[in-house]
Amino acid sequence: MLLLPRLLCLLPLLAVAYANIVDDIINAIKQAVDCTSCHALLTLLQPVALLGDKAFSDTLISVCKVSGAEDDDVCQGLLSQQGPIIAHDLRSISSLGQTASKFCNAILGLCAAPAVNPFIVPFPKPAPTNPKTFTSTGKQPIRVAHFSDVHIDRSYTVGADANCTKPICCRNFADQAGPVEVPAGPSGSANCDTPTTLVQSMLRAVASQGTQFNIFTGDVVEAAVWLVSQDENTSDMQKFNTEMATLLNSPVYPVIGNHEAAPVNNFPRNTTNQGQVQWVFDTQSVGWSPFIGAAAVSQVQHMSGSYAVVPPGTNLRIISLNTIYWYKDNFYLYDSDKAQPDPNGIIGFAVQELQAAEDAGQRAWVIAHMPPSSGDALHDQSNYFDQVVQRYKNTIAAQFYGHSHVDEFAIAYSNYSNQNAVTADSIAYIAPSLTPRSANPTFRIYDIDPDTYEVMDSRTFLSDMSAPSFQISPVWQQEYSARDTYGPAIGGWPASQSLSPAFWHKVTEAFETNDALFQEYISLKTRGVNVASCTGDCKSTTICNLRALRAENNCDVATPGLNLRRDTGELDLTERGFADHCEGTGIRTILTKVALNARESI
Repeated sequence: MLLLPRLLCLLPLLAVAYANIVDDIINAIKQAVDCTSCHALLTLLQPVALLGDKAFSDTLISVCKVSGAEDDDVCQGLLSQQGPIIAHDLRSISSLGQTASKFCNAILGLCAAPAVNPFIVPFPKPAPTNPKTFTSTGKQPIRVAHFSDVHIDRSYTVGADANCTKPICCRNFADQAGPVEVPAGPSGSANCDTPTTLVQSMLRAVASQGTQFNIFTGDVVEAAVWLVSQDENTSDMQKFNTEMATLLNSPVYPVIGNHEAAPVNNFPRNTTNQGQVQWVFDTQSVGWSPFIGAAAVSQVQHMSGSYAVVPPGTNLRIISLNTIYWYKDNFYLYDSDKAQPDPNGIIGFAVQELQAAEDAGQRAWVIAHMPPSSGDALHDQSNYFDQVVQRYKNTIAAQFYGHSHVDEFAIAYSNYSNQNAVTADSIAYIAPSLTPRSANPTFRIYDIDPDTYEVMDSRTFLSDMSAPSFQISPVWQQEYSARDTYGPAIGGWPASQSLSPAFWHKVTEAFETNDALFQEYISLKTRGVNVASCTGDCKSTTICNLRALRAENNCDVATPGLNLRRDTGELDLTERGFADHCEGTGIRTILTKVALNARESI
């Protein structure tokens, strides 16, 4: 009978102890200004993780709420989902090891990416001494559409406030009070993801282009990441698959995006004993079956969402890879101190399919969501995949990605120590997004040589949100042609030659000497929205990153102190993927806002 009164007496002490833990964590985040202090933060968090997933998540939720990093419902929803994954990581690794450094690089940018762990990718055959050459006979190019990052918000509400306190707006949130400042338009608004009307308008516009086939490089689900669930994401994927099947008049070859999982970004490795995303692969294998065929459907189910297909009437093997297993924000990748060179066998699958293409005398395209470049890709897997690219450079005609939400490209080189038009040997086309969250909605049309399957021209189409007709019926017009825009600046480019890696390297050289051309690229990159001059370090870093399809060669350098640019809402022109216009809110953004708010309260 005395136990209950004693426990009641202890409750205030427990509450004080809990409040102290929350304060200690906030202070540690505020003081995390370099790699050493980030490791110290993980050491502080590890004992809390040992108390269990709920205790750990509740503690992070309190940190988020007390610091005012996000609205309370966003703190609760997001950290209830992602907290258990972080706790699982912290229980599984040393707080001072290499994995911890990679984690600190991902969540706060305070540790430099560790040196690449040496690993030689095994190949079934050496490169042929006399590889097959693919020669154009001058046939009429075929057209292929490329659209990406559609982020369809099925809860988008016309008339709801497009200027709210949440990571995305244009919904009737229960805690939003006061008059509507900026009513959400029928076809879409800034700060909001894509309404159904806009995605269907885009698909109809693509259908009008007479494409032979299309590629979709991922991210179906909207960025209300604190509310997503397996049921909602499944429904969203199924609806978009149906829309593609009914509104397009040619096949589409899709990829898995990081937003397809719930919690967002998190795809457990086969070695992980927590969480599962097989439901994503099962859903997409069914939805994609009309486009990709039975053999590829089986690959999607058994190869973590990756597959390969040869479009009818072509000599082209399209290899769709799930690169989220190389993605820094996939927190399941930090649950072991043992290096895993090829999580879930994605690199091995690429080798298998590229070897099959080489043996069959086919060209190949690599399509995926996240490019193996920039600040988002883990350096180890990017390096290993580059080994694959170099081995099969005569087979790979081009690579296609999305994820960054901006209009850009990246070049691979046979010799990164001697980057020039001769050593440039692979080109990645990185498509801008459809979502109007931070810029005008877009898609691309490629003119493809049917003999070589190389890109003869890349043309971006845009619907101008400021046009009076946009909210009535979006009009899709060509924004620019890459050949017409950049060809004259490099002394002209023969009509018979593709936009090869050499072409794109010469474009980067023109950027160095022709600042007007470079600033035009910046405007096109951001689709004319919030365009800011990019000079000095911004310019040199941007050009460096265009020459870094292998991530370790980019110029995004971790610097002491939190990179608060990631949470100002401003577009960072030197970084791909790290800017929050791409991912919405997450652990990284919350921790950075905790630090920022704590410093401002001093």
